[in-house]
Parts: sequence; structure tokens; C-alpha cells
Amino acid sequence: MKWKIRQAQYDDIKTLQERFGIDLVSAKILAGRGINTPEETKFYMESDISFLHNPFLFEDMEAFCDRIQQAVEDKEKVRVFGDRDVDGITSTALLVTELRSMGLETSYTVPMGDDPYGVTIDNIKKAIEDGITLAITVDCGISCFDEIDYAQSHGLDVLVTDHHIAGELLPPAGALIDPKVEGCGYPFEHLAGVGVAAKCIWAMRFSNTKFYRAPVILLHSYPGNGTVVIEATKMENMEVTGRIAEEVIPGILPEYNSRLLKFLDCGLPIYVLDKDEEMIQLRKAFPKADIYVTELRSEFEKALPQVRGKSLFALNEVSRFARYTQVRSELDTLVGLFCAYIRVTTPALYKDYMKLMDLVAIGTVSDLMPMSDENRILVKAGLKVLETNPREPMRCFLSMLNLLGKRLSTTDIGWQISPPMNASGRLGTPNVAIDMLLSKDSSEAMHYAQELLALNDKRKKLGEDTWNRLQPKAKRSFESFGTKLVMVIDKDIPRGITGIMATRLLKFFKCPAIVITKTDDDRAIGSMRSNTGFNCHDFLSKYSEFFIDFGGHACAGGFSLPWSKVDELSIRIADDVDYMDCPSLDEDETLTIDAALKEDEFGRNIMNVVERFEPYGEQNGPILFLIEGARIESIISMQNSKDAGSAHLRLTLSYGSYQWPSVYWSAGQRVGKDFDEGEIVDVVFKMGRNYYKNQESIQLTIVDIRRH
Repeated sequence: MKWKIRQAQYDDIKTLQERFGIDLVSAKILAGRGINTPEETKFYMESDISFLHNPFLFEDMEAFCDRIQQAVEDKEKVRVFGDRDVDGITSTALLVTELRSMGLETSYTVPMGDDPYGVTIDNIKKAIEDGITLAITVDCGISCFDEIDYAQSHGLDVLVTDHHIAGELLPPAGALIDPKVEGCGYPFEHLAGVGVAAKCIWAMRFSNTKFYRAPVILLHSYPGNGTVVIEATKMENMEVTGRIAEEVIPGILPEYNSRLLKFLDCGLPIYVLDKDEEMIQLRKAFPKADIYVTELRSEFEKALPQVRGKSLFALNEVSRFARYTQVRSELDTLVGLFCAYIRVTTPALYKDYMKLMDLVAIGTVSDLMPMSDENRILVKAGLKVLETNPREPMRCFLSMLNLLGKRLSTTDIGWQISPPMNASGRLGTPNVAIDMLLSKDSSEAMHYAQELLALNDKRKKLGEDTWNRLQPKAKRSFESFGTKLVMVIDKDIPRGITGIMATRLLKFFKCPAIVITKTDDDRAIGSMRSNTGFNCHDFLSKYSEFFIDFGGHACAGGFSLPWSKVDELSIRIADDVDYMDCPSLDEDETLTIDAALKEDEFGRNIMNVVERFEPYGEQNGPILFLIEGARIESIISMQNSKDAGSAHLRLTLSYGSYQWPSVYWSAGQRVGKDFDEGEIVDVVFKMGRNYYKNQESIQLTIVDIRRH
């Protein structure tokens, strides 16, 4: 296995250290991973939901909120259309809960049994029969042009919230909230469906405040070198919509030529922090102009104690908001304070909004969304809620999983929380997980939680039995496709585990994998999984003429087609595979090391660095460290079996003034060959906390060892 240490520019490392006050190792890792702008760095430095992107950056968000308000006023019946996976389950539960809290009679529909993904004509017809006048999709809908066109033409309004890639035609919905839609206005495309739903909920809550669609101007002025510098910004829905700065030499610029005065002359209220100080500068710059401003200090000081007695200049020096702007500006600090004031004085937008983050984190991690940009804050906030104050149904569920009150990570979500919820969808009963999350009392929640665990046990057995049966077929397919692709077609595979099987085939054969099964209504249902470097959605789009529907992400896709066309599809793929660029996963791929640690850098405080980069996940793998010249003090096999070669190892490593407990999985065969007790070695490893018998300790997980 080759080792390669990430490289970074010295200037980038130094800038990160100085601007954000972080240690050298953290700065090296950030810069080495290409994180070197203030905006990117923010999501590694902050965990406060105040730093999330504004939902009103979505072009259609006002239309979405206005339609919801109309539904509330008219006491309409609403139905949420969701999906069967964990992202769809959490999205559905989140939105249904919110709409019901607003007084709306709200029901939901998700694919049951072998029902196809997304919105169907049959479900639209059922909604119309039930007197539903507004449908809202979550984690689906963006590719359902015909279905939504049918709904709209029959008097059923539809709002689409999704995060999948759109088809050739966008559905004719009343609003489209999908970060992957080109031109949507949103700066981050990798939200999970539940993240999009949470954005809509925040916007709906904001639309019930006095600040909704109430544009204002924030202004700040200060003396320059014989001049007056005036900056102003227009804001609406807590988002900057316009900005201007003008440096005025008193008595020189005719007031009718001032761009700034024209900017201010729009009838909007003008807010400043300190009225008297601002008016001194404004009168100096424009002695004849009538400028009326409103002071914010008294209101700010009631809500934001940190403002008390401080000038805007002093606040700018310590502002967390301003530190992430390209140029620290006092006006940006005023903007940050104005937004903080609204959040603090409106608990629904901040304190109470935090309570939604538990489901947002679960859905985001489960759907394998990148741990970058604002997903980092969403998941960090969600883990905190799960640890300290989960909603009652989740409290019951975590208790049954023996996770209640424990420090949690994305690994706990991926390996313990998500699988039982996912099992309900895979086995055709996603309503069990949704109803658990919608439970009103603990006894009801416990009942559904027990059912989820039973479903998960059933799913595990189905998975193992199916995997054992499919391996010979998969091997033949892998060889026939020239080791570029593996495709298994088997009508007896349970529909709900095609994705699981595709994932296992991907990991086993280290190439893109497709699994296809048959439903009771003579449809074929397929799942595809791939490694990075091969786009599932793009691949499937080449065969769109075969499909009833298809969709997905870069690394995961799903589709359905008539069973009668499966053989033809298989032949087409076989004909094309020779011309495909299908990069494989190579076990001998290069280990990319984040930082080589010197002895004085490798102490107990190194865990602060590790935890700065949490949560780990897609596109943000655990940090790999390198130490050179460590001594192996002891090696203990963790496995008493005849197959000592596959045994896991416990090692004690000495480096500097510390000894470190370490584990090295399945490395028994390397003892005496590549390293041994008492030898001096170079080690690549990850770090984490180990919890054993309620005792916490720091532990290294070794990835590779070489003799020094």
C-alpha cells in the first residue's frame, strides 16, 4: 500500500492559523483537504445553526410559504407524499408533524409493498377522492411530470420538495424546492431530502413573523481621511438583496448625484445601531438631505447581552459572523446582529427549530450525503439533540438500542439507528417507522420500536440468505462483463433488499453493481450502486427508453421497467460495457495521509483536532495521521482460533512521552513478517474514543505499519 501525505501551501496554512486562531496541525489538515476560504472554513469551525444558509435563497420559497398560509386560512386538507427509505421516512415525519402543529389536517402516503417510488397517478386519484386540496412531496417528485400535471389539472395543487436530479422536464408544481434544480438560487446542492424539508419548515415559521416580506435597510457610516464613508444594505427575509458603499467628501458631491441617497430613497425603514453617532456623519456628508433612521441598540441589548455598551467597531473585532466574510466589515457585523436578534426573539426559528435536527441528522447520514458545507452543522446539531434532548419517540427507540444518553457519532446513526428504520421500508412497511416518529406517547412509540427491531432481524436473515444464493451468479456476471461491472437478475430477490445487495456486490467486486428483481405486477425493480468516479444517474440515463421511471444520485440509483424488457436491457449494457470507463476500487490504493505528527504534536490534546473535523462521512473521511519511529511495546491477539492469520490485534505503541493502546483489524498474518514486538515502526492510523465497561479511553485504529 502506497503512502502519500497531503501537501498544502505555506501561505494557506499561515492564513488559517492567524485568521481563525487554530493550531498548526488543524490548519495543515484544512489546507491539505482544500479548505482555505472563510466560507468553507466556517463549516469546520462552527456548529451553531445560525450559520446555515437562508432557506429564502430558494427562488420558489416565498411561493411555497404563501401556498401553505393559504391552506391554513382555508382549513384545507393536506397530504404529504414521501419515500420508503430513511431519508423519506424522516422527511415525511418531520413535515407531517409541522403541518399538524399549524392546525392543518394532514395525512401521508409512502410506497408500500412493491409500490413504485415517487408520486403515482393512483395515489393522486386517491388523494382527490379523499378531498385533499394540497399535496406536498418530500424526497420525491422532481421527476414526476405527468403525475403532477394530472394532479394540477384535476384541482389538486402540488408543492415539490426533493433533492434528486431533475429529468428533462420540471414538473408543473406550485413551487419547486430542490437544490439540484439549475437556477434554484440555493448555494449548496447536497442537502438530503430531510434537509430540504427542514429548510421549508424554517421558512414557513419565518413567514408567520412580522419580518416576512418586510424589506429594510441597515446603514453604518464612519469618518474617513477627510471623508465620510457610508455603507448600506437592503435586506428581506433575513437575506441581503442589495448593497452600496459611498465615500463622500463633504461639500464636494452634489446630493442629487449621490448613488447612496438614491439607494436610500425607496420608502424603506432605515436601521442603525446608534442613531446619534450615525446622524453626525450623515449630516456632515449630506447637510440638506432628510434622512430618517431608527436606532436598534435598545432592542439589541435586551436580546443580545454581548452588545451592551459596545460600539460597532468593538463588536466587529469579536464578531463570529464577520470573521467568515472576505473583508471584515462593520456593516456585516450589523447584519449579523440583526439576524441574531430575529432568531433569538423568535424561538421557533432558533431554540425550538433545533429540536428538528435529530431527524435531519438521521436522514442526512443515512442517505450518504457529503459531510461538507452546511450538512456538517445540520448533523452536528442533530447529534447534540439525540444525545441531550431527543423527541419522545426517538428517546424510546434509542433506549431500546442502548444508545440513550451516550455520546453519539455518525457511525452510530449508520450502523445502529438507521438499519431498523430502513428495514421497515425495505420490507414494504415504512409506515411502521413513520408512525413511531409520529407517536404521541411512549407506550405507542415502544410498540413501534419493537416492531422495527423485529423487522430488522428479518431483513438481516433475508439479506444473508439472498447473498449466499447470489454469489455464484454475481461471479459469472463479473467475469462476463470483464470485471468492469456486475449485474444480477433474479426474480426471487425481495424487492426491499436490492439496494443492500447492490452495495454488498460493489464492496465485494469493487466495481459498479446492479441488482434487478421482479414484482407481482410484472415489473422489474432495480438498484444500482457505484464508487466515486462513476455516476449512476448518468449511466442509467443512457437506457431511459427502457424505464418506467428512474432516478438517484451519483453513487446510487433506482429504476423500474417492464419485466419483458429486462433481457433486452441486459444485452444493451453488455454491448456497451467494453466502451465504459468503470474505475475499480483497488485495495492497494494509495493511503492519503492528512498529517505526519512530531512527538511534541502527538499528545492527549490531539483528540481536539480529531473532533474539530467531525462529523465524518461521505467526502470527509476520518483523519489519517502518520507517526515515524514508534516502538511496538506489546502485541496481543484478540482471537483464540486456529486461523491466527486473520486475528485482530491489540498493540501498545510508544511515541514521545506517551504509550498508546491500538487495534489493528485482521492483521494477525503480518506479525513476524512485516513487524514484531520491540521493533521501531512507522504507523498510519485513525484516532477515536473507545468505550468499554463505561470507561472512556483514546484508542488508535491502525491502517498500515512499516518498519522504520
